[in-house]
Amino acid sequence: MNKGVYFALLSIVLAQGLKIPIHYVKKKEWRPQAFFETGGMPSSHSAGVSTLTTYIALKRGLPTFDFALSLIYGLIVMYDAQGIRRQTGELTLKVNSMDELLEKIHKEETVPFKEETPKKLKEMLGHQPEEVVGGALFGSVVGIIGHLITKKDRKSLIHKVRFK
Repeated sequence: MNKGVYFALLSIVLAQGLKIPIHYVKKKEWRPQAFFETGGMPSSHSAGVSTLTTYIALKRGLPTFDFALSLIYGLIVMYDAQGIRRQTGELTLKVNSMDELLEKIHKEETVPFKEETPKKLKEMLGHQPEEVVGGALFGSVVGIIGHLITKKDRKSLIHKVRFK
């Protein structure tokens, strides 16, 4: 049973759940569907990889292959979340605004034409840097708590085995 993975998945779910009240505080709009959306504060990707990396660091130690692999993987995920995915989202905003502009131009045209309206592209794909940092900090806290919980379980198990 890999508890590090369980805590990382829990961290992702909790981070997604936190998006609902954070969105409400920022926009005064209750949106439960934010749980299923990408982007926003905190980054659940960052939370998940930070939880796993923190858990491994505390459980196995810093000079281990497990920690090094998790750290590098986590840094790549966080860079991607705020870099490439964010830029893709910004490009999508421009494409969507061009679609609106073309729509306005076509409405003023006198020549009739038939065109199916395309679906609007999803604009929130990535994260602002503070959302990534927020997810990383949240994930680190969940990793520390996860380690403390499993450490406590291990000590009580050892205690039970010794005194039986």
